[in-house]
Amino acid sequence: MAGSIRWGILGAGNIAKQFARGLAVLPEAELAAVGSRSADKAAAFAQEFGATRSHGSYEALAADPAVDVIYVATPHPMHHGDTLRCLRAGKAVLCEKPFAVNAAQAREMIAVAREQRLFLMEAMWTRFLPAVRQVATWLGEGRIGEPRMLTADFGFRAGFNPAGRLFDPQLAGGSLLDVGVYCVSLAFLVFGGRPDRTAALGSLGETGVDEQAGFLLGYPGGELAVLSSAVRTNTPQEARIDGTAGRIRIDAFWHATRATLEVGGQPPETVELPLEGNGYNYQAAAVMAALRAGQTECAVMPLDETLAIAETLDALRAQMGVRYPME
Repeated sequence: MAGSIRWGILGAGNIAKQFARGLAVLPEAELAAVGSRSADKAAAFAQEFGATRSHGSYEALAADPAVDVIYVATPHPMHHGDTLRCLRAGKAVLCEKPFAVNAAQAREMIAVAREQRLFLMEAMWTRFLPAVRQVATWLGEGRIGEPRMLTADFGFRAGFNPAGRLFDPQLAGGSLLDVGVYCVSLAFLVFGGRPDRTAALGSLGETGVDEQAGFLLGYPGGELAVLSSAVRTNTPQEARIDGTAGRIRIDAFWHATRATLEVGGQPPETVELPLEGNGYNYQAAAVMAALRAGQTECAVMPLDETLAIAETLDALRAQMGVRYPME
């Protein structure tokens, strides 16, 4: 693709606004259009963020010939249908995490993208942050030896609202899909593959979703990921990777700007890598690089890994006893 890559944003909520702010720092990204179920909301979004056009339906955005790639920013249960709508209209897609409610949906989304030979990626923006890329480099270089244990948490305390997206089963609420997915995705990055054993305990609230959860991932070589998530409990949101020769600490790992390498007998090595823009720009830049190269997947967040993560989330949710009405 020559010139600017033309983005459409499907949805006009808070995460869509964050993504639009990220796009604004990329000189070769053009926010061409936004689509919402409300024409007025779409028009207001377009005016605020400088989109060329606005559409009062998702179908109209998907059909817009002046859009190259669409960022799907709707609630969890809509990711499946909205992504398929865009793919079947011939558009490349970056779909917000969690990629889908369950692995069956994820499997269909991936199959359609591959049949259509179109780009598709889960928007796990953490993977693309400079500090996390530095951690991946340290791991690849064997700086801490063999990684043996990951400890990571992502919890915050939200006010209880049974109709809100964090608590409503109809919106696939709960901590695991909303923030626990960051921890599971980090485990896949650290250990380079899927676990062969899982265990989970969840504290289910009055709406039946997991308000906090603790989960273990075990790997064939004995490696362990000790993880937790919460939407009613504040936690440090830190990650630590312990290896045979040292460790890596990542502060606020899901939006990290700093990581520290500790190798026995040596002073700690800390990298400070402030975000350019708000951080959402890094994943968008990776999508654009893949599109320019004619690729249908991104090596940093490949589709087979996204599916394996979805399968792992399914297993953890089943062990907690959380099932959504749409399943």
